[in-house]
Amino acid sequence: MVSVSDAQAIILNLVQPLDHQRDTEVVDLLVADSRILAVPVTSPLDFPHWDNSAMDGYAVRYEDVQHSSENPAVLEIVEDIPAGYQPKSTIQPGQAARIFTGAVIPAGADTVVMQEKTRREENRVFILDAPKPQEFVRHKASFYQAGTQLLPAGIKLNAPEIAVLAAAQCPQLSVYRRPRVAIFSTGDELVPIDQPLQPGQIVDSNQYALAVLVRQSGAEPILLGIVKDDPVALEKVIAHAVAIADIVLSSGGVSVGDYDYVDKILESLRAKIHIRAVEIRPGKPLTVATFPSTDAINRVSSHSPLYFGLPGNPAAVLVTFWRFVLPAIKKLSGITEGWEPVFLKVRSHHELRSNGKRETYLWGKLHLIDGVYEFHQADGSQSSGNLINLAQTNALAVLPVGKTLIYPQEEVQVLQLGNS
Repeated sequence: MVSVSDAQAIILNLVQPLDHQRDTEVVDLLVADSRILAVPVTSPLDFPHWDNSAMDGYAVRYEDVQHSSENPAVLEIVEDIPAGYQPKSTIQPGQAARIFTGAVIPAGADTVVMQEKTRREENRVFILDAPKPQEFVRHKASFYQAGTQLLPAGIKLNAPEIAVLAAAQCPQLSVYRRPRVAIFSTGDELVPIDQPLQPGQIVDSNQYALAVLVRQSGAEPILLGIVKDDPVALEKVIAHAVAIADIVLSSGGVSVGDYDYVDKILESLRAKIHIRAVEIRPGKPLTVATFPSTDAINRVSSHSPLYFGLPGNPAAVLVTFWRFVLPAIKKLSGITEGWEPVFLKVRSHHELRSNGKRETYLWGKLHLIDGVYEFHQADGSQSSGNLINLAQTNALAVLPVGKTLIYPQEEVQVLQLGNS
């Protein structure tokens, strides 16, 4: 049984990011949100494209207005310059142009005086306060110089990046394809959502939870359904999943019971099992395996797929996904940093308990109280089989090995979840 930190290190070392040549596709900018940029972007445009005004006011020559605080300068207004208009005048000594935010600075002017510090009388403007040299002038290429890197590869494209690309007139771009994640559940007791329950049966909720988590991570879930506790059927599904996916997620069948076949089947398929159990609660039974690159299976992926045999209990499935699978998907996706889980130190509202034998994760919710975040443990049992009180949680409190008690108002480390 390996520690949580060792398990994370093993998993991330096994993950090979998507290839920036083979695993890319070109998409339109409007559908590129949340995708990972595969190729650096440059632009032939300077930003700003030209010297422009950062304020509504008057474009002037600084030498004409530098003493206006003691003796207001009076200038002749020779032109009005709205945004989108090309100035036609060159500002001469004693002259000014009425200018608006974003408009092109006219030739001869080097400073903008905000209108609140002026008084206008017909075609004259009185400068009532001396500006700083070049004040409120946004100079050409001061934000970005044409031909240099605008955005690097390996970043997630959110609204600011999309806006930058639109401004750079980049209608299409190269992004990494979405990682493919095959998902199936194992167990004779499982039934689909639309089937009436018989005694001893439960609905397969794990597949739904994992599909949502995979989709939220930016990957493509491939649902393979429920597999009964039958070694032949299970081997067939695993072989198929390995052939079509970058990552395979199964839930159940990885403990030490008579009907837990996953590890034996993986070995029969020549997989190398790197992890069989982790010092974590919930989620101790966790299988992580890889397949040889020379495997004869005709894979769609250019990678050897990574297999996660997750526990069967719903809380354990979610905790192990958040702690181990999500970082693996992030690294695989081509993003260059930020794979690891995000931990925060906050105040605990409740008394938190653990037996101290394994690193323990307690689910609950972060609340902002008087400017300080507090962790509120979810009401009810923290059993790995209790799916109900996982609803509306957005954080997991972490009690390390050997820590059995955290008092109310004591500091606790929490794993921030994606829906925070």
